[in-house]
Amino acid sequence: MGANVILVGFMGAGKSSVGRLLARRLGRCFVETDDMITAREGRSIPEIFAERGEAHFRAL
Repeated sequence: MGANVILVGFMGAGKSSVGRLLARRLGRCFVETDDMITAREGRSIPEIFAERGEAHFRAL
């Protein structure tokens, strides 16, 4: 199996859209980091920011 591809950019830049297209073309899985974090933490990103702060979110 080849190396993973990680897309980095500002909010709203299109990382998820490009990631899904790229994964489909490469026959790979697409993983949305925000979805992994919300599943693990049991709360939404805004809730994590409000309850635990940005530093906690960034450490995840």
